[in-house]
Amino acid sequence: MRRHILAALLTAACSAQAALPEPIARIAAEKGIPEDAIGVLVLRGDQVLVSNEATRAFNPGSTMKLFTTMVGLDTLGPQFRGRTELRTNGVVNGSVLRGDLVLRGGADGDLTADAFTHMLEKLRTKGIRKIEGNLVLDRQLWQPARNDVGVPPFDEAPEAYYNLIPDALLLNMNLQTLDITSDGKTIKASALPELANVRVRSDLTLVDADCAKWGEGWQVPEYERHGARLTLVLKGSFPRNCSKTKVVNVLDRTDYAERLFRATWEKLGGRFSGKAIEASAEQARALNGADSTLLAEHVSRSLPEIVRDTNKTSDNGLARTIFLSLGSLQSDPLLGSRPLSDGSNEAASLAETPGGADAPATLMTTQARAEMVIRNWLRGHGIDDTGMVFENGSGLSRIERSSPEQLAGLLKAAQKSLWMPEFLTSLPIAAIDGTMKRRLEKSPAAMRARVKTGTLNGVTALAGYVPDAAGQQCIVVLMVNHERSGNGNGRAILDGIIDWVARSN
Repeated sequence: MRRHILAALLTAACSAQAALPEPIARIAAEKGIPEDAIGVLVLRGDQVLVSNEATRAFNPGSTMKLFTTMVGLDTLGPQFRGRTELRTNGVVNGSVLRGDLVLRGGADGDLTADAFTHMLEKLRTKGIRKIEGNLVLDRQLWQPARNDVGVPPFDEAPEAYYNLIPDALLLNMNLQTLDITSDGKTIKASALPELANVRVRSDLTLVDADCAKWGEGWQVPEYERHGARLTLVLKGSFPRNCSKTKVVNVLDRTDYAERLFRATWEKLGGRFSGKAIEASAEQARALNGADSTLLAEHVSRSLPEIVRDTNKTSDNGLARTIFLSLGSLQSDPLLGSRPLSDGSNEAASLAETPGGADAPATLMTTQARAEMVIRNWLRGHGIDDTGMVFENGSGLSRIERSSPEQLAGLLKAAQKSLWMPEFLTSLPIAAIDGTMKRRLEKSPAAMRARVKTGTLNGVTALAGYVPDAAGQQCIVVLMVNHERSGNGNGRAILDGIIDWVARSN
């Protein structure tokens, strides 16, 4: 019955085609954005308040994260946690580990440098001081293991955190935090975490400029290699008498992991003469078999906490991690019905699946399986997924597509989910936090509207829940796809519709 009601409601929304509210139509005209570039659907219970281009597929920007996070909560469950393990199939003799140390990735979005240090401290408490083997990096939970290889930068800032493409073993998100400080004549720069044989050199040019606009002179850093030594070179210009912090992703992941491991292990009094190597699928299965020993582990926060960070700040890396986790814990049609998970709500290795980690290459990719999970969820809730396009589940994409009708369907289905409180808590609150912190401060929507935003070149969007003047919850979805949507133009339309709903009776 629920499916039939939802289908009838969305059909009504499609046929109603209520015109844009006059204030919103006026803003759009003033900004030079045609109404056919604006997709809107506003629902108050079963009543359609506004419907404009509601069935058309738009680029939804980061509102795509709502599909990933809601389906993630419903499918993986609130107790789902990513997991990282340190294992070995070698032997510990006294203080010496004779064999490889395996760092096994399990979609752990909280694997920070501090968490990694604690894992290595556990090795030291076991009496291990010397490792006679290699550090084996097992990223084989997701297939392919490295989705980032060969992928061109999304835009002009490939070093930026928001552009980071995760893998199942992303140590400290492969990031370095740069502290840059200048006076009238000199620039000082340092980086954390400390990496073995890595230093920072500033080739920045001092300029007389506004410190607040320092990013205008920033260029993508480079690194120089001299044997085992690596120099991170800062490029561009930097204002005098300025102090800023910048987080960058520029080093090769294997190199980064090895240097972080060496620096941390040596600080703990350990010795390591091997090197870091990437495990193949076959190696991963062998290294994580029945003969391997668990030495230390780290478990991430629970999924609702990760979802909150994902939606509040629109974190692309976390969204992609949840998206691929949906695929890594699902059965593959070519392998039969046995799930990849061991039933514990923790990420499982492909080495444990039917066919093993080196199963035929014709198997579905993890990304394809994740898409299948979301589509099946939508269909199971009576939502037509026709025209939807998935790429990474984060909305940082030129090709992802959804209609306002489909996203409104998700938001309506979410209201009946057991995990609606967790989902609702993850949405930015107008004038309070997240991406809505400084918006609608003088509107009746302030502190009441909970909406996810999305912004790309030529794209502005929002989706969420806005109480009307009587306090009745309304579902609001709006997408603007137009070359003039930047420079605050699209945002004015978005804020306008939220304010209009909050004042409506």
